[in-house]
Amino acid sequence: MSAATPLARAWPALIGGLMVFGAVFEPEVRAAVGVWMSSTAYNHCFLILPIAAWLAWQRRAMLSDLPLRPTIVPLPVGLLLGAIWFLADRLGVMEGRQLAAVAFVQLLFLSVLGWRIYRVLAAPLLYLFFLVPFGGFLVPLLQSFSTHFVVHGLDLLGIPNFNDGNAIEIPEGTFYIATACAGLRFLIAAIAFSVFYSCVIYRSPSRRLLFIAVSLFVPVLANGIRCLGIVWLGHVLGSASAAATDHVLYGYLFFSLVLFLLILLGLIFREDLSPRLPPSPPVVSAAHQPVGRPRCFVPAIVVVILAALFPLLTVGINRAAAATRLAAPVLLPHCVPLPDEGPPALAGAGGLVRRFACEDSAMTITLAAFPPRSDPRLVFDTERALSGQNIAESETRTLTIPGAIPASWQLVIGGTPPRVTANAVWIDAKPVPGGLRARWHQALNSLFGGRYPPLVVTLRAAGSPPEAEQRLAAFLASGTIGPAVMKYIETGAFSR
Repeated sequence: MSAATPLARAWPALIGGLMVFGAVFEPEVRAAVGVWMSSTAYNHCFLILPIAAWLAWQRRAMLSDLPLRPTIVPLPVGLLLGAIWFLADRLGVMEGRQLAAVAFVQLLFLSVLGWRIYRVLAAPLLYLFFLVPFGGFLVPLLQSFSTHFVVHGLDLLGIPNFNDGNAIEIPEGTFYIATACAGLRFLIAAIAFSVFYSCVIYRSPSRRLLFIAVSLFVPVLANGIRCLGIVWLGHVLGSASAAATDHVLYGYLFFSLVLFLLILLGLIFREDLSPRLPPSPPVVSAAHQPVGRPRCFVPAIVVVILAALFPLLTVGINRAAAATRLAAPVLLPHCVPLPDEGPPALAGAGGLVRRFACEDSAMTITLAAFPPRSDPRLVFDTERALSGQNIAESETRTLTIPGAIPASWQLVIGGTPPRVTANAVWIDAKPVPGGLRARWHQALNSLFGGRYPPLVVTLRAAGSPPEAEQRLAAFLASGTIGPAVMKYIETGAFSR
């Protein structure tokens, strides 16, 4: 496409807007790339941009004669997107911030190019949402489905079994439906592939939606069949460990077969692949083209301002929170202080980390305290870092200790060699379970202030996972940590 075409006039505004977005949303981009590199469930995200570019290139013939019509009509949506970004930021939900950032990219292209051109490019532009590594919240649901599928399958096959949570015990041994066995990696990749595949071989929206729906259902069902097959194989071989030895290889082969069958199924109902061109608009000479470069920059500048507005607001809020400094936590009974050690996120944020060795160094306790108006993301990112939740393939479940403060702790097992931690968070002087409720409480405190500093308490025990869990349970049942934490909170050990 030559530089004289109307569409070419939009490139400076689009490129300039994307460059500013790269600076404004740099934390979102860096976090996304970090997940792509560290998680096998999202390695395919590196292919999203090339695929989107190829889809756009395939539509170049449909764009040659379309007029450039910048519009400010959708710009008020930018305020809504900014509010969504701000809410996700206050809740510490990075995926929400990333989705809002990609939505701002959609708004930029729509405002600069106009509705007709955006409609032609809708498929490659909307495909960019797959750059966001979302879907982790589905893991517990997928684990539960796979577990129940295996249990019902074993009952139908007449194989004796006992189910405890995500653990399935048969006479030949015990199988555990771990996070990596939930099928998330294949489900996410299958969705991304099905959308791309449907955009290539179908024109009808109904056929595209039907194929995508089938691609949502089949991977979940296939993962249940895979898990059942591994347990059945353990029964046939007489050894659970023998069946689980190459279960990763079995999974890749099985899912490759399933994906191949999906491709064949889709080909049966394919449509004419030739592009359907829109009606040709009236021919307008370049000299009388009603849209010029300056009008392309106007909506681009407005979108950029709307995108940067709320991130700048959070910078001011976080600076105000960092003005509060915390005193050292109280000493824990029968524990020895260790050298200070904290994640980099605490640097300059007014927070602190104190570590203690207890029970002859068999137990390490870490207390991370923050100013009352701290960014919730700082609190809960620190919780993930200290507990080991950010370790690939870590397992998380609830450890209940009647009479302890609190009675429920989050148990995390992960790493090589495995490390076992129990952690809890105090917000407004009360232990709170994880999830959006706790994040919402701290989000309100970050905006309007709070009386008490939020605390993250992490206990790490030495030994193998079963031994470490027993030590954690015994230590929590002794009632040492709860009163010490409450005493620290009640003293209001923070100052401006």
